[in-house]
Amino acid sequence: MRTYRLEQFGEIEKLALREVPMPEPGRNQILVRVRATSLNRRDTMILNGTYPLPPRAGIVPLSDGAGEVVAIGGDVTRFAVGDRVTGSYFARWIDGHMHPGVVDQLGCTLDGMLSEYALLDEQWAVRLPDHLSWQEAATFACAGLTAWSALTGAEIPKPGQWVLVIGSGGVALFALQFAKLMGCRVAAVTSRAEKADRLRALGADPVIAAAETPEWGMKLREATGGIDLVVETGGPATFAQSLIASSLYGRIVLLTVQDQKGKPVEIPGAVYQRSLATIGRLFVGSRNGLEAMLAAVATHRLKPIIDKVFPFAEAREAYRHFQQGDVFGKVVIDGA
Repeated sequence: MRTYRLEQFGEIEKLALREVPMPEPGRNQILVRVRATSLNRRDTMILNGTYPLPPRAGIVPLSDGAGEVVAIGGDVTRFAVGDRVTGSYFARWIDGHMHPGVVDQLGCTLDGMLSEYALLDEQWAVRLPDHLSWQEAATFACAGLTAWSALTGAEIPKPGQWVLVIGSGGVALFALQFAKLMGCRVAAVTSRAEKADRLRALGADPVIAAAETPEWGMKLREATGGIDLVVETGGPATFAQSLIASSLYGRIVLLTVQDQKGKPVEIPGAVYQRSLATIGRLFVGSRNGLEAMLAAVATHRLKPIIDKVFPFAEAREAYRHFQQGDVFGKVVIDGA
């Protein structure tokens, strides 16, 4: 079979396509014919050598992928041949709080999904909703679950409350879609005015272009009466404005803590001393969280927003397209 491996870190050219023997599932394993995969910000961080969890040398990249089970081990009980599945980002994290024993990640310390076939422990996978295409199904495990966890974590926003999303990447658009399912009102900040109409079409209003209004925090606070929940994907560039936009008892879920140059998020004391907002962190979610999110996706027949699809042979081009940053939704790589 053909598989991609990151043989060195730092350059896209080190993403190598290799021919390897077809694996056979062990007693508790499933063999998945991968039909599509998708990219997340963490995948480019792993490639560039800036990810906080050290990746394994020669790793098969990408946490997100979807396919059908083509073979199972003798003791497998969770799946049968023909089942449609996706892998769980933190493969060993089933439920409860994260701890050091469950930090292994697909595409980082465990072989990921950018391959013709993926060999997974049966506990590392979940079933997919039937209404999703392979390309759509390959987008949920990281960005989708991160957005879901941000909205369903410590305190679920009530219908009519305000949620703020920043940008037009996978997490932001999933958060927008999930917030609308929950009956929330959604405000959005985008880097470019050309994306505003597309965000409004998904249900965001108001939408502010940061290039035209860099000090957008107070404008959003005045327009909404204060944001109840910020899904903060912008990091140092946007955090201060998110804090200004928040209501007195707002919540900010901080997903990005430093920029590509290593500059960290700084809390502006003059702003925060006038606020009782709660600042929290999360990191994707557990397998049970992934199953709960996909159940909601199935119930509402929600479909993700896909920016562009690349053939399997053009995985490097998919990375390049993703890294240039001007995307609207998920970047997908078709199966071989």
